[in-house]
Amino acid sequence: MSLHDDALALAPDLVRLRHDLHRFPELGLALPRTQERVLQALDGLPLEVSQGSALSSVTAVLRGGRPGPVVLLRGDMDALPVAEKAPLPFAADNGAMHACGHDLHTTMLAGAAHLLAARREQLHDDVVFMFQPGEEGWDGAGAMLAEGVLDAAGRRPVAAYALHVSSAMPHGEFSSRRGPILAASAALNVTVHGSGGHGSAPHRAKDPIPAACEMVNALQTMVTRRFDVFDPVVITVGLLQAGTQRNVIPETARFEATVRTFSAEAQSRVADTTVELVRAIAAAHGLRAEVEFIPGYPVTETDAAETDFLADTVRNVFGEQRYQPMPNPITGAEDFSRVLDAVPGSFAFLGAAPKGTDPENLPPNHSPYAEFDDGAALYAELADRRLAA
Repeated sequence: MSLHDDALALAPDLVRLRHDLHRFPELGLALPRTQERVLQALDGLPLEVSQGSALSSVTAVLRGGRPGPVVLLRGDMDALPVAEKAPLPFAADNGAMHACGHDLHTTMLAGAAHLLAARREQLHDDVVFMFQPGEEGWDGAGAMLAEGVLDAAGRRPVAAYALHVSSAMPHGEFSSRRGPILAASAALNVTVHGSGGHGSAPHRAKDPIPAACEMVNALQTMVTRRFDVFDPVVITVGLLQAGTQRNVIPETARFEATVRTFSAEAQSRVADTTVELVRAIAAAHGLRAEVEFIPGYPVTETDAAETDFLADTVRNVFGEQRYQPMPNPITGAEDFSRVLDAVPGSFAFLGAAPKGTDPENLPPNHSPYAEFDDGAALYAELADRRLAA
């Protein structure tokens, strides 16, 4: 039987694992129940398993029966602080949700471990399975790199791969691209300091709210006038707070923004220009601005040769029509960028829209009807074929 056939046979077990992970989501770097469930799923396989110290990670090494290189496969495990409202029999009820599909990623990686373990004697050396917490803004990949995941097999991988499900793509379709595929992220945090007063007499106070509003608008104009449209910058203010009552002028106003860029030069420039702009607007209003620009994940940049290899693997295993090159990068960000900064590799999206639906009309999260056999099979095929190559 092929790896794909074996994955189809394994699918019922993977469905049960995914439903269990989905029902009990956990946040951040500490995922004790998720970690325990992954360990249970790997129990009995011929793996060298270790657990993280600073986070609830699982690293598993499969030793192949033939000499060759090392390949790393990553699956992230953490959820988001979103209360689930989907009418599913396995819906979470603890205030968190696997709204980004990491329960699928974990399940696919566990499935790949089973598929490859069954072929251990034919494998050309070793596979590292990287079960990672804290992708959603906690830099779990950076923490796992600091704890030595890249050296888990005794030598560095020659290639690394990760998959991410997407409800914005047709069911079962894979997509990737050479070079930048996801943006770098950064946080812009601003507190405008003024002096409070009565809303009926604003001339006797220093109102921080108009200044904060002007800053938000000016940041959008700055992006269109100070940066090259072909090296794009995206700034979105997602939090704006000020005041306690309509007739009270507060002492402070604050906002937080996410900043996305596709080059180190753009991120360096936007760090300087945003801070300069905000402080200048505050000074023009006779106020003071406290500004933090905090770099986050770097650009996720795939290796050209490894991305071509991934595309060829999809076409050979699933058919020519199942791979679609991605024309443009996406402004989301990923800490798998840390791995790809250290190891050549690739990152691909797997369409998880329910069969027969239009991805354009679906909410921007994963589908509860997604299937896992294709993702598990692709992980396994990538490792098997890359080691053999």
